[in-house]
Amino acid sequence: MSPLSQRTTPLAQRFRNLPISGAILAPLLALIVLFVISSLASEYFLNTRNLSNVLRQVSYTGIIAIGMTFVIIAGGIDLSVGSMLALVGVVVLYVLNTITDPFQAVILAMLAALVGGALLGLFNGLLVTRGRIAAFVVTLATMSIFRSLALYFTDAAEVSTRNPLFQGVGGGFVLGLPIPVWTFFALAVVSHVVLFHTAYGRHVCAVGANAQVARYSGIRVERVVLSTFLIAGVCVGLSAIMLTSRLNSVSPSDAGYFFELDAIAAVVIGGTALSGGRGTVWGTVIGALILGIINNMLNLTGVSPYLQGLVKGAVILLAVLLQYKRAP
Repeated sequence: MSPLSQRTTPLAQRFRNLPISGAILAPLLALIVLFVISSLASEYFLNTRNLSNVLRQVSYTGIIAIGMTFVIIAGGIDLSVGSMLALVGVVVLYVLNTITDPFQAVILAMLAALVGGALLGLFNGLLVTRGRIAAFVVTLATMSIFRSLALYFTDAAEVSTRNPLFQGVGGGFVLGLPIPVWTFFALAVVSHVVLFHTAYGRHVCAVGANAQVARYSGIRVERVVLSTFLIAGVCVGLSAIMLTSRLNSVSPSDAGYFFELDAIAAVVIGGTALSGGRGTVWGTVIGALILGIINNMLNLTGVSPYLQGLVKGAVILLAVLLQYKRAP
């Protein structure tokens, strides 16, 4: 066996037999414990309406977090997703207000959201792969760029629509659950299949684990990295559809504010390594649910909103610390 095959075969084998159930066991146990504690701490927690609201709020950042999972597993990071959502939301409402036919307006606005998110994600990816700039620096810059563009196009004013059909997209219910929740879980199923049952998913993991070895194995590393940013952009577009249709408006200064923190936190809490190479979609789903329950309990128990960021930051630090403790 050649030295090259000795280096690449174990790598490919590692990602073909990833212990998915073991990777999400710790977050799942944490979610169960948190759920039990929350149900005992507040009599309102198990209220059907409260649980529905928690799931709805989780879905907005959870959809983005699924896209972020691909980016982080591939060894990158995207800090621009919150600002990107604000800019895409502005585009969506402009399309809705420009086209007179309500049905056509909704279809074209949703298409514009997905295409717009994909293009913005592609822009990030090209700067990282072709521009050879670190993902942290690129997305830190585009975070400011996208938010500024959203504010400029709207003069920092809230944009709304009177389209009678649009609110049903993100504000409707199916079988008692909000449509964004169904969208979130459906996306999770598709993303899990892509990540763990396709060659592309194995390539994403291999690139994040060791880009140089992946390149020796014949994997087009730049193309894989670029595609993960595109996936993240599409997920942002999908979340923008759900959020703007729920509110029938968008505030360019507030929309998506700190969504990047929530998305990254959900990914890390779910067990995905910030160094790249390993992670699970269902772990991210569990991480998003954990964050949602924590936020809900802080509100139900009357904790000051000024301290909620402290709690969220502490949870992120704890999750990262536990990752390093588990690392061989």
